[in-house]
Amino acid sequence: MVSEFLGQLTLSHGGGEEPKFPTVVPVRDFDPAKDAARIDTAIKTKGVDEQTIIDILTRRSCDQRREIAFEYERVAKKDLNTALKGALSGPLEALMLGLMKSTTQYDASELKASMKGLGTDEETLIEIVCSRSNEELLEIKRVYKDREMKLERSTGNMFWGLVFLPNSFPYEPSNVIDYEKIDEDARSLYEAGVKRKGTDVATWISIMSQRSVPHLQKVFERYKSYSPYDMKESIRKEVKGDLEKSFFTLVECFENRQLYFANRLSEAMKSKGAKEKVVTRIMVSRCEVDLMKIRTEFKRQHRRSLYQTIAEHTKGDYQKALLSLCGGDD
Repeated sequence: MVSEFLGQLTLSHGGGEEPKFPTVVPVRDFDPAKDAARIDTAIKTKGVDEQTIIDILTRRSCDQRREIAFEYERVAKKDLNTALKGALSGPLEALMLGLMKSTTQYDASELKASMKGLGTDEETLIEIVCSRSNEELLEIKRVYKDREMKLERSTGNMFWGLVFLPNSFPYEPSNVIDYEKIDEDARSLYEAGVKRKGTDVATWISIMSQRSVPHLQKVFERYKSYSPYDMKESIRKEVKGDLEKSFFTLVECFENRQLYFANRLSEAMKSKGAKEKVVTRIMVSRCEVDLMKIRTEFKRQHRRSLYQTIAEHTKGDYQKALLSLCGGDD
């Protein structure tokens, strides 16, 4: 069921390209040769000059980092990623190597890593697949195709195939508001769940995975006129396990994607032994997309800035890199 659901996802936010709210933007008076030389010196310094590496790579855009990597290889005669792996370690290494990929490449590599080896990291899969738009999922799919990466089905892996199924994206969204369809979908969700004994999960999957975000936002609002519970409460009552997490993540992202990421960051940092993988993934994947807006939602929801929370719950060079990506206090 879960693999079917995730494989069918076709999230469209409608109305053309979504506006961006990045904390990392292209730097002016950019000199890739100078940056490459400074990184080379920092790596060769006894004990490694992590601060210089952080200052450069966290304050350059993805395209600029790519130019730096090209210049570094030309001058140092070695791959920058390999050099960073040799010079850095732990969460700082993971963060810096993540920054050397485009957002799409990074998402694709995180998905691949989550399905590698024994078992599956369902949390990562659900976070990425349920929070990305249809356009972003299509780009991830292209990255896999271009690199001929194939995801093999592993024992007990419900998520095989995911967004990489051949016909995952049949739905073409319309900007026309279809009130009749909104009412029909709201009623169908209610009749397939709360109204009956047991849940017609297939109906929920077909509606939630094949409609645009603006349409579903209106459906969930309309749903309240049929059901005594809102959509999130209904999900908690009707489904369990990974399917519950998938549905719940979807609804949270439909309602407010940046708030979803803000809450994920808060939970990850406040958990015992901060979940560095989650923090790194969100900071790296959103810093050129909507991290500024995530910061705003974080402060509004948690009465404390993201910057202050990072400062309190992380340490060392990893903390410095995260604070730099955060782009300031609120």
